Amino acid sequence: MAVVLKATWFSQSLKKGSEDHLFPRLHNPQRLAVPSRSFKLPMAALSTTPAVGISQTFTRLRKQGKVALIPYITAGYPDLATTAEALKVLDSCGANIIELGVPYSDPLADGPVIQAASTHALAGGTNFHAVLSMLKEVIPQLSCPIALFSYYNPILKRGIDKFMTTVREVGVHGLIVPDIPLEESEILRKEAAKNDIELVLLTTPTTPPDRMKAIVEASEGFVYLVSSVGVTGARASVSNNVQALLQLIREVTSKPVAVGFGISKPEHVKQVAGWGADGVIVGSAMVKVLGGAKSPEEGLKDLENFTKSLASALHVNVL
Repeated sequence: MAVVLKATWFSQSLKKGSEDHLFPRLHNPQRLAVPSRSFKLPMAALSTTPAVGISQTFTRLRKQGKVALIPYITAGYPDLATTAEALKVLDSCGANIIELGVPYSDPLADGPVIQAASTHALAGGTNFHAVLSMLKEVIPQLSCPIALFSYYNPILKRGIDKFMTTVREVGVHGLIVPDIPLEESEILRKEAAKNDIELVLLTTPTTPPDRMKAIVEASEGFVYLVSSVGVTGARASVSNNVQALLQLIREVTSKPVAVGFGISKPEHVKQVAGWGADGVIVGSAMVKVLGGAKSPEEGLKDLENFTKSLASALHVNVL
C-alpha cells in the first residue's frame, strides 16, 4: 500500500492515548469460539461467480457508475473459522473488494482496534500458513477479489518471490504493504507483476506533489489515499482535505483512487463517494463490529447489517 508510509513516520504519528476512548474493550483474548457453521449466510452467498482482478473490478464499477466498497478485516479475529464466514458475508452483502489483514506483532500503521485484533489473532495461533490454508478453501466461493494487507518483514522472511507465488496460488489478487518506502519497492513490484498480483501503494496528505506523482504511477489496482495523518481508526468525521487531494491525484492519473483511514459510517462513505473517490475503505469499524459482539455468530450478523448499511449508502444493489 508509496508514500509508502515509513516506519519512522508512523512512530511519530502513533498517539494511542488520543484514540483509546473511541473504542470499547474487544473480545476476551482467551475465548476463541466458534461454531460459525450455525450462522446462516445471506442467500446471495449461495451463488457466486469467479472473482476477477482489482483493476477489472474498478473498470466494471466505473461503467456502472458505482463506487467500490472495500471492507477490511483481520485474519484470525476472533478466530479463523469466523474470518472464513466473515469473508463470505462481506462478499454477499455489497463488498466489491476485500482487504484481509495478516496479523503482525508490530503493526505501526494501525490504531488500537486493529492492533488488539492482531494481538488476539496471534495469541490464538493464527499464522501466515493458516491464513493461506483458509483462503485456499474460501476464495473459490467468493465473487470479489481479495487484497492482502501485510507488513514488509513477514514478506522478506519468506522471500519475496516465494511469498508472491504462494499467495497467487491460493487466489489472492492484490497486496498492500504499508511500511515499505517507494524507493525500496522495486523488487516487490517486479515480483508482484510477475505473479499477476496488483501491488497497491499509498499516498498521504503530507506527501509532496512530485512524490505523489511517482507513487501514483507505480501503484497497481488502485491508488490508496490515506485520508488523514496518523494510524488507522474510526474518526468522527472525514477531513475536508480529502476532496482537494482527490482532485490533485485526478490531475496526474486516471487510475482508480480509494480513500481509507478513519471512515466508519454510512454518511462517511456517501460523503467520500460524493467527492469523487472510486472506492471507500472501511477497516477499524468493520473489525470492531465483528469482534465486539458477545459471540462470533452475533458478530457475523452485526457485520452483515453494517456492511449492508454501507453498501446502501453507496447505492450498491444488495439482496
